[in-house]
Amino acid sequence: MSLTIIYIIAGYVLLMLVAYFIQEKLIFKPEKLAADFEFKYDAPFKEISFQPEAGVTISGIHFYVKNPHGLILYFHGNTRSIKGWGKYAKDFYRFGYDVVLVDYRGFGKSIGKRSETAMLRDMQFVYDELCLQYPEDHMLVYGRSMGSGFASKLAADNQPRYLILDAPYYSFRKVVERFLPFLPMRFVLRFHLRTDKWIRLVKCHTYILHGTKDRLIPLQHSERLQAINPRRITLIRIKGGGHNNLPSFDEYHNFIRDILKV
Repeated sequence: MSLTIIYIIAGYVLLMLVAYFIQEKLIFKPEKLAADFEFKYDAPFKEISFQPEAGVTISGIHFYVKNPHGLILYFHGNTRSIKGWGKYAKDFYRFGYDVVLVDYRGFGKSIGKRSETAMLRDMQFVYDELCLQYPEDHMLVYGRSMGSGFASKLAADNQPRYLILDAPYYSFRKVVERFLPFLPMRFVLRFHLRTDKWIRLVKCHTYILHGTKDRLIPLQHSERLQAINPRRITLIRIKGGGHNNLPSFDEYHNFIRDILKV
Protein backbone atom coordinates (compact mmCIF):
# COMPACT_ATOMS: atom_id res chain seq x y z
CA MET A 1 0.00 0.00 0.00
CA SER A 2 1.45 3.37 -1.02
CA LEU A 3 2.13 6.13 1.47
CA THR A 4 -0.44 8.35 -0.31
CA ILE A 5 -3.22 5.81 0.21
CA ILE A 6 -2.27 5.44 3.87
CA TYR A 7 -2.49 9.22 4.31
CA ILE A 8 -5.90 9.29 2.61
CA ILE A 9 -7.25 6.51 4.82
CA ALA A 10 -5.81 8.12 7.96
CA GLY A 11 -7.34 11.47 7.00
CA TYR A 12 -10.73 9.88 6.39
CA VAL A 13 -10.66 8.08 9.74
CA LEU A 14 -9.67 11.33 11.45
CA LEU A 15 -12.56 13.12 9.75
CA MET A 16 -14.96 10.42 11.00
CA LEU A 17 -13.66 10.83 14.55
CA VAL A 18 -14.01 14.60 14.42
CA ALA A 19 -17.58 14.29 13.09
CA TYR A 20 -18.42 11.79 15.83
CA PHE A 21 -17.23 14.01 18.67
CA ILE A 22 -18.34 17.46 17.45
CA GLN A 23 -21.71 16.51 15.96
CA GLU A 24 -23.63 17.90 18.94
CA LYS A 25 -22.40 21.39 18.06
CA LEU A 26 -23.52 20.86 14.45
CA ILE A 27 -26.94 19.37 15.25
CA PHE A 28 -28.02 21.43 18.26
CA LYS A 29 -28.04 25.23 18.15
CA PRO A 30 -29.36 26.14 21.61
CA GLU A 31 -30.00 29.52 23.13
CA LYS A 32 -29.00 29.36 26.79
CA LEU A 33 -30.86 31.45 29.37
CA ALA A 34 -29.78 32.57 32.81
CA ALA A 35 -31.53 30.87 35.71
CA ASP A 36 -33.16 34.16 36.70
CA PHE A 37 -34.35 35.05 33.19
CA GLU A 38 -38.01 36.18 33.22
CA PHE A 39 -40.30 35.08 30.40
CA LYS A 40 -42.82 37.64 29.14
CA TYR A 41 -45.88 36.92 27.00
CA ASP A 42 -49.22 38.58 26.36
CA ALA A 43 -51.21 35.58 27.61
CA PRO A 44 -51.62 33.80 30.96
CA PHE A 45 -48.70 31.44 31.59
CA LYS A 46 -46.50 30.06 34.31
CA GLU A 47 -42.93 28.82 34.31
CA ILE A 48 -42.55 25.15 35.17
CA SER A 49 -39.67 22.71 35.57
CA PHE A 50 -39.16 18.96 35.81
CA GLN A 51 -36.40 16.95 37.50
CA PRO A 52 -36.29 13.57 35.75
CA GLU A 53 -33.07 12.60 37.54
CA ALA A 54 -30.40 14.04 39.81
CA GLY A 55 -28.54 16.93 38.22
CA VAL A 56 -31.04 17.32 35.38
CA THR A 57 -33.64 20.07 35.04
CA ILE A 58 -36.06 20.38 32.13
CA SER A 59 -37.42 23.91 31.86
CA GLY A 60 -40.84 24.68 30.44
CA ILE A 61 -43.62 27.22 30.11
CA HIS A 62 -47.30 26.43 30.52
CA PHE A 63 -49.89 28.60 28.78
CA TYR A 64 -53.33 28.06 30.24
CA VAL A 65 -56.94 28.92 29.44
CA LYS A 66 -60.17 28.61 31.36
CA ASN A 67 -61.78 25.17 30.99
CA PRO A 68 -59.30 23.83 28.42
CA HIS A 69 -60.36 21.23 25.85
CA GLY A 70 -57.01 19.52 26.36
CA LEU A 71 -53.27 20.05 26.42
CA ILE A 72 -50.80 20.48 23.56
CA LEU A 73 -47.31 19.24 24.46
CA TYR A 74 -45.04 21.06 21.97
CA PHE A 75 -41.54 19.88 21.04
CA HIS A 76 -39.57 22.53 19.16
CA GLY A 77 -36.79 22.30 16.60
CA ASN A 78 -33.02 22.19 17.05
CA THR A 79 -32.46 25.93 17.55
CA ARG A 80 -33.08 28.69 20.11
CA SER A 81 -35.12 28.02 23.27
CA ILE A 82 -38.71 28.19 24.47
CA LYS A 83 -38.15 31.93 24.92
CA GLY A 84 -38.67 32.32 21.16
CA TRP A 85 -40.75 29.24 20.45
CA GLY A 86 -43.32 30.35 23.00
CA LYS A 87 -44.86 32.79 20.54
CA TYR A 88 -46.33 29.85 18.63
CA ALA A 89 -48.44 28.80 21.62
CA LYS A 90 -51.13 31.27 20.50
CA ASP A 91 -51.79 29.04 17.49
CA PHE A 92 -53.27 26.55 19.97
CA TYR A 93 -54.53 28.35 23.07
CA ARG A 94 -56.78 30.55 20.94
CA PHE A 95 -58.72 27.38 20.18
CA GLY A 96 -59.18 26.63 23.88
CA TYR A 97 -56.20 24.41 24.64
CA ASP A 98 -53.50 24.65 27.26
CA VAL A 99 -49.98 24.51 25.82
CA VAL A 100 -46.74 23.27 27.38
CA LEU A 101 -43.37 23.85 25.70
CA VAL A 102 -40.16 22.38 27.12
CA ASP A 103 -36.49 22.85 26.36
CA TYR A 104 -34.17 19.93 25.77
CA ARG A 105 -31.02 19.48 27.83
CA GLY A 106 -28.67 22.39 27.24
CA PHE A 107 -31.40 24.64 25.80
CA GLY A 108 -32.76 27.65 27.69
CA LYS A 109 -32.68 26.94 31.41
CA SER A 110 -32.60 23.16 30.97
CA ILE A 111 -29.46 21.44 32.20
CA GLY A 112 -28.01 17.99 31.78
CA LYS A 113 -25.64 16.07 29.51
CA ARG A 114 -27.24 15.22 26.19
CA SER A 115 -27.68 11.77 24.70
CA GLU A 116 -30.54 10.44 22.64
CA THR A 117 -31.56 7.94 25.32
CA ALA A 118 -31.47 10.55 28.08
CA MET A 119 -33.43 13.12 26.08
CA LEU A 120 -36.14 10.61 25.19
CA ARG A 121 -36.32 9.59 28.84
CA ASP A 122 -36.72 13.25 29.84
CA MET A 123 -39.67 13.74 27.51
CA GLN A 124 -41.40 10.60 28.78
CA PHE A 125 -40.98 11.91 32.33
CA VAL A 126 -42.54 15.24 31.31
CA TYR A 127 -45.42 13.41 29.64
CA ASP A 128 -46.04 11.25 32.72
CA GLU A 129 -46.07 14.30 34.98
CA LEU A 130 -48.56 16.11 32.74
CA CYS A 131 -50.80 13.04 32.66
CA LEU A 132 -51.24 13.53 36.41
CA GLN A 133 -53.00 16.82 35.56
CA TYR A 134 -54.80 15.98 32.31
CA PRO A 135 -56.61 12.84 31.11
CA GLU A 136 -54.39 11.15 28.55
CA ASP A 137 -57.13 11.18 25.93
CA HIS A 138 -57.02 14.99 26.22
CA MET A 139 -53.26 15.09 25.48
CA LEU A 140 -52.03 16.04 22.01
CA VAL A 141 -48.36 15.75 21.11
CA TYR A 142 -46.90 18.23 18.59
CA GLY A 143 -43.43 17.89 17.08
CA ARG A 144 -41.76 20.56 14.97
CA SER A 145 -38.84 19.55 12.69
CA MET A 146 -36.31 17.81 14.99
CA GLY A 147 -39.03 17.69 17.65
CA SER A 148 -41.00 15.30 15.44
CA GLY A 149 -38.74 12.49 16.58
CA PHE A 150 -39.47 13.10 20.26
CA ALA A 151 -43.18 13.52 19.56
CA SER A 152 -43.37 10.30 17.53
CA LYS A 153 -41.58 8.30 20.23
CA LEU A 154 -43.98 9.56 22.90
CA ALA A 155 -47.03 8.80 20.75
CA ALA A 156 -45.67 5.32 20.04
CA ASP A 157 -45.18 4.54 23.74
CA ASN A 158 -48.36 6.17 25.05
CA GLN A 159 -52.00 6.88 24.17
CA PRO A 160 -52.44 10.59 23.35
CA ARG A 161 -55.48 11.79 21.43
CA TYR A 162 -53.49 12.93 18.38
CA LEU A 163 -49.96 13.23 17.09
CA ILE A 164 -49.25 16.36 15.01
CA LEU A 165 -45.98 16.67 13.09
CA ASP A 166 -44.77 19.92 11.54
CA ALA A 167 -42.12 19.54 8.78
CA PRO A 168 -40.90 16.17 10.08
CA TYR A 169 -38.09 14.06 8.69
CA TYR A 170 -38.50 10.45 7.63
CA SER A 171 -35.05 9.61 8.92
CA PHE A 172 -32.79 12.01 10.78
CA ARG A 173 -29.81 10.20 9.33
CA LYS A 174 -31.05 10.88 5.79
CA VAL A 175 -31.25 14.60 6.57
CA VAL A 176 -27.66 14.67 7.82
CA GLU A 177 -26.43 12.58 4.88
CA ARG A 178 -27.66 15.27 2.47
CA PHE A 179 -25.02 17.61 3.88
CA LEU A 180 -22.28 15.05 4.62
CA PRO A 181 -22.78 12.38 1.94
CA PHE A 182 -19.15 11.24 2.07
CA LEU A 183 -19.31 10.00 5.69
CA PRO A 184 -20.87 6.70 6.86
CA MET A 185 -23.50 8.28 9.08
CA ARG A 186 -24.91 4.89 10.01
CA PHE A 187 -21.82 4.47 12.21
CA VAL A 188 -20.84 8.08 12.93
CA LEU A 189 -24.18 9.58 13.96
CA ARG A 190 -25.02 9.38 17.68
CA PHE A 191 -28.51 10.89 17.36
CA HIS A 192 -30.85 8.91 15.09
CA LEU A 193 -34.34 9.92 16.32
CA ARG A 194 -36.13 7.30 14.22
CA THR A 195 -39.42 8.91 13.28
CA ASP A 196 -39.79 6.32 10.51
CA LYS A 197 -39.50 3.50 13.06
CA TRP A 198 -41.64 4.94 15.84
CA ILE A 199 -44.52 6.20 13.71
CA ARG A 200 -45.29 2.59 12.80
CA LEU A 201 -46.20 1.98 16.44
CA VAL A 202 -48.44 5.04 16.89
CA LYS A 203 -52.03 4.02 17.52
CA CYS A 204 -53.71 7.44 17.47
CA HIS A 205 -54.36 9.41 14.31
CA THR A 206 -51.38 11.40 13.03
CA TYR A 207 -51.58 14.72 11.18
CA ILE A 208 -48.56 15.92 9.23
CA LEU A 209 -48.19 19.50 7.96
CA HIS A 210 -45.43 20.15 5.44
CA GLY A 211 -44.56 22.95 3.03
CA THR A 212 -44.22 22.10 -0.64
CA LYS A 213 -41.11 24.29 -0.92
CA ASP A 214 -39.27 23.07 2.17
CA ARG A 215 -35.58 23.00 1.15
CA LEU A 216 -34.17 21.74 4.45
CA ILE A 217 -36.48 18.75 4.90
CA PRO A 218 -38.21 18.18 1.55
CA LEU A 219 -41.88 17.20 1.36
CA GLN A 220 -40.86 13.70 0.27
CA HIS A 221 -39.97 12.92 3.89
CA SER A 222 -43.59 13.40 4.96
CA GLU A 223 -44.90 11.56 1.91
CA ARG A 224 -42.81 8.55 2.89
CA LEU A 225 -44.08 8.76 6.47
CA GLN A 226 -47.69 8.86 5.30
CA ALA A 227 -47.11 5.87 3.04
CA ILE A 228 -46.34 3.78 6.14
CA ASN A 229 -49.99 3.91 7.20
CA PRO A 230 -52.18 6.04 4.87
CA ARG A 231 -55.37 5.20 6.78
CA ARG A 232 -54.03 6.53 10.05
CA ILE A 233 -51.76 9.33 8.81
CA THR A 234 -53.16 12.47 7.16
CA LEU A 235 -50.69 14.59 5.19
CA ILE A 236 -51.56 18.26 4.78
CA ARG A 237 -49.50 20.04 2.14
CA ILE A 238 -49.04 23.79 2.60
CA LYS A 239 -48.57 25.08 -0.94
CA GLY A 240 -45.54 27.36 -1.17
CA GLY A 241 -44.55 26.76 2.46
CA GLY A 242 -40.89 26.52 3.43
CA HIS A 243 -39.31 24.97 6.49
CA ASN A 244 -39.65 27.88 8.89
CA ASN A 245 -42.66 29.86 7.72
CA LEU A 246 -45.74 27.60 7.86
CA PRO A 247 -47.47 29.79 10.52
CA SER A 248 -47.43 32.65 8.00
CA PHE A 249 -49.93 30.74 5.83
CA ASP A 250 -53.67 30.91 6.46
CA GLU A 251 -53.95 27.27 5.41
CA TYR A 252 -51.77 26.25 8.34
CA HIS A 253 -54.04 27.94 10.88
CA ASN A 254 -57.17 26.64 9.18
CA PHE A 255 -55.92 23.08 9.39
CA ILE A 256 -54.86 23.49 13.02
CA ARG A 257 -58.34 24.82 13.76
CA ASP A 258 -59.96 21.83 12.04
CA ILE A 259 -57.71 19.36 13.87
CA LEU A 260 -58.38 20.91 17.26
CA LYS A 261 -62.09 21.55 16.98
CA VAL A 262 -64.07 19.63 19.57
